[in-house]
Amino acid sequence: MMGEVAPREPDDARPAPSQLRASHEDRDAVIEVLRVAAGDGRLTAEELDERLEIAFTARTYGELAKLTADLPAGTSPVPVILGQSQVTPKDVVRIDCRSGDAIRDGRWVVPKRLEVSVTSGRVRLDFTQAIMTQPVLDIVAEVRSGHLVLITKPGMAVDTDDVQVRSGHVKVKSPWGPDVPVTFRVNLSGKVGSGHISARPRRPRRTLWQWLTRQPRRPWAGSDLSIGAGARG
Repeated sequence: MMGEVAPREPDDARPAPSQLRASHEDRDAVIEVLRVAAGDGRLTAEELDERLEIAFTARTYGELAKLTADLPAGTSPVPVILGQSQVTPKDVVRIDCRSGDAIRDGRWVVPKRLEVSVTSGRVRLDFTQAIMTQPVLDIVAEVRSGHLVLITKPGMAVDTDDVQVRSGHVKVKSPWGPDVPVTFRVNLSGKVGSGHISARPRRPRRTLWQWLTRQPRRPWAGSDLSIGAGARG
């Protein structure tokens, strides 16, 4: 009969979130998580091959979630399924530090683009546990005085070719070797008028014995790229 309203489907008849169908994008996201985990040494080559085979043919969120259940979600540079819903990053985030400290650490969601202005003080961006939802981040920075510090992790590359340095320096430290595949890239551009930009991993912690005997922290190994004042127009 015209005008009749179909009866509403009862809640218990709806599929559970884990039974919802996954898309190609969902599968690609989990595959990237697995590859990053293997690069970090969390999965062996055999485990990676086994999980990739399942990921390629997975049909539901539940099947995909099982593949990453024992992996730290914060180490992934791709969309992370949390409660069967994806984290949506902001297009642009602006940080204006005029004094003091501005810090992003822990499980913060990395946007698609960061615009950072440091007049005085320090901005610290820690990526070791950040939720990264795309393979590339663009950062436009203007450091007039103070510091911009990026805390990196294995597989993360920082490109500073487009930074103009008039006073101060830009320094990138990558202790991991060329054998570690690049899974996340930061394209850093902007100007340093009087201040510093540095990208480095977390400082190595001393062992208990080193602390008791007052030994210094172990030095970093690997490449060290430093751009001094006047190196950029």
